Amino acid sequence: MKSPYVSELQPNQVVTTTFLVHSKDVRQKKTGEPYLSLLLGDRTGDISAKMWDNVGEVMDTFDRDDFVRVKGLLQIYQNRPQLTIHKMARVDEAEVDPSDYFQVSRRDPEEMFRDLRGIVERMTNPHLRSLVEAVLNDEQIARRYKRAPAAKMVHHAYLGGLLEHVLSLARLAEFAARHYANIDYDLLLAGVVLHDIGKIHELSYERSISYTTEGQLLGHIHIGLRMIEEKLRGLGDFPARLRSLLEHMVLSHHGQLEFGSPKVPLFREALLLHYLDDMDSKMECMRALEEQDPRIEGEWTGYSHPLDRTVLKKLRYLENGEEPVAAAPVVDPDSPPRGKSGAAKPAPKKHGPPAPKTPSLFAEKLSDALNKEE
Repeated sequence: MKSPYVSELQPNQVVTTTFLVHSKDVRQKKTGEPYLSLLLGDRTGDISAKMWDNVGEVMDTFDRDDFVRVKGLLQIYQNRPQLTIHKMARVDEAEVDPSDYFQVSRRDPEEMFRDLRGIVERMTNPHLRSLVEAVLNDEQIARRYKRAPAAKMVHHAYLGGLLEHVLSLARLAEFAARHYANIDYDLLLAGVVLHDIGKIHELSYERSISYTTEGQLLGHIHIGLRMIEEKLRGLGDFPARLRSLLEHMVLSHHGQLEFGSPKVPLFREALLLHYLDDMDSKMECMRALEEQDPRIEGEWTGYSHPLDRTVLKKLRYLENGEEPVAAAPVVDPDSPPRGKSGAAKPAPKKHGPPAPKTPSLFAEKLSDALNKEE
């Protein structure tokens, strides 16, 4: 097991450990000499790194997706951690444990796949169930489905992220189908399972997450439709109109033309799939941004382009507390109410007969004298 991980690094700490290179950029100083700008990472996160000296000796010895062993000093620059590298050397893959370097879902992929299969088994439409099971029963598809991320950067961008996202959507779909009237749950569930199936070929995820050539040329929507068509060839009696509805859900699940959907959602299940998909992806974006934001101080994250906003670090905000509010004075319930000056307020007027007055001392003596004369 490697040590330390990115999440364990502390400011002003001299670090000697191994990372996976997520990006590599050779730049020039003002003097014209080269320096390295790197993004290094492991399963706990990423760290920005710079190498300023002796760059010519190492810059051609490694590349993106290689493992490197570095020695350097972690410092805070513009409220973010940055590693200044003093020494660096490429490490052979046989010398590292890959599980230390790749971010993965917190859930076991085999367990998630079993849960998804269990949900699919409860589908009552025989045509939709046969299609979905034909996809999940394909060993090559299943193997990639368990490992694929849901995106390169935006949401669920880690191994097993696609399956985690789909399983979350399946549970949301079950609730939504009960909540809204006249929703075809089986059609909605089929759309959930198949809408992103093309991502298993769109993305490359053997090391860092990137796009395959096929993914660059076609995109996951087209790839997914092609995969569905291949499975439908073995289901000759699949209703043509039901096929059109399902294909429309895959085509329109991004919701808007400018977001990559060739069509906008045109019926209830298609619209519901889009909004559930959008909500789940944005909630994961919020979680990841709040937990992994590199800013050291402050209650706000950096700007998120996918969310088009900065996000409040709620727990840090609550932990920082607020200005104490002056406690209200304890008031004797038997004491008269007081105004702003502290003087007693006159008792409020009451309706009805006046209360009897308490006699004064003079009145009592006068009454006694009169009684004696009688």
